[in-house]
Amino acid sequence: MILTDSLLDFFIETRQYTETICKPLETEDYVVQPIVDVSPPKWHLGHTTWFFEEFILKPHGKEYQLYNEDFAYVFNSYYESVGKRVVRSNRGNLSRPSVKKVYEYRAYVTRAINEMFQEPQEKFLNDLLEIGIHHEKQHQELLVTDIKYILGNNPLLPVYSKHFLEHEPENHLQEWITMEEGIYPIGHISDSFCYDNELGRHQVFLQSYLISNKLVTNGEFIEFIYHGGYENFENWHSEGLDWIKTNNISSPLYWHLVDGNWYHYTLKGLIAIDMAAPVTHISYYEAYAYAQWKGCRLPTEFEWETAQSFFSWGKRWEWTESAYLPYPNYQKAPGALGEYNGKFMVNQKVLRGASVATPKKHSRSTYRNFFQPPLRWQFTGFRLAK
Repeated sequence: MILTDSLLDFFIETRQYTETICKPLETEDYVVQPIVDVSPPKWHLGHTTWFFEEFILKPHGKEYQLYNEDFAYVFNSYYESVGKRVVRSNRGNLSRPSVKKVYEYRAYVTRAINEMFQEPQEKFLNDLLEIGIHHEKQHQELLVTDIKYILGNNPLLPVYSKHFLEHEPENHLQEWITMEEGIYPIGHISDSFCYDNELGRHQVFLQSYLISNKLVTNGEFIEFIYHGGYENFENWHSEGLDWIKTNNISSPLYWHLVDGNWYHYTLKGLIAIDMAAPVTHISYYEAYAYAQWKGCRLPTEFEWETAQSFFSWGKRWEWTESAYLPYPNYQKAPGALGEYNGKFMVNQKVLRGASVATPKKHSRSTYRNFFQPPLRWQFTGFRLAK
């Protein structure tokens, strides 16, 4: 795909790529919702479309006619200020609107945005369009991981694509990068796009520390398993120990022990685990427990950001030891867009970097992803610090 710098071309390119992700799916795959955290692909297609309609076309499009008045109720996610919505756990019950109708809705809104932005628009509308584009890119990553969960919980473990590269080995030797004690700048600074939770450039004092240039690998994590890592309570937070006992967790998500050999479900189907590839689909609890077992710890998000130029990143979202909190002087935007980040700043851990599912033109060193500690359906991994 040819990448362009034009905002409108960027919009069209993004809309097309979302549909490219869905091309390998059968119609039946579009509606499945195995757990509350996984949304059906059809819902993602509709929700990302609704975002442009609700925040740009509906209030600012001249003579724009809503495609369907019920779609705001169906495809709103968590925006309280916008109105009522389908309960998240019920998205898989939406056999209607049909997949065909949702694709028609996408085409209708894409065409309307394209026509609107053929003419010069005010800066705030261009900013809204850019936010909408990156919102859709977030959902492209969610589409990949949700599709994987849907197919990975199908008893047949079907293949999604033979070409999706999930598990590139970490072939370089591990080294400990020394970071000196000091005061370091944190946060987004350039004129390029970022989310509001990255703003508030400020300084932090860091004690001297060491951070690994290498992600923890599958082979290393298997050592943790075979040395009783999941059974030894001393490795775990109390909450993490309760979680593994309640849910009978004894290995990363998608792992299968077959005749004494480890396999995992991938988008290429069930394959043998590459011991040199970085471990993924693990919770914060598991990352913390492994670090405890190794006599190390997880880096804070500030340590990660300060050191990131000294190591390669982007294969896995990396758990950090930092709670998801606002930067100094953080202020939520007014209205519905203010619900995008700020209201989630409680009971979550920050992840840094990007993953193999993160789309192009969407990653940056200041990006602050965040999830609750037990979640692991994303491409999550970690590196050690001490």
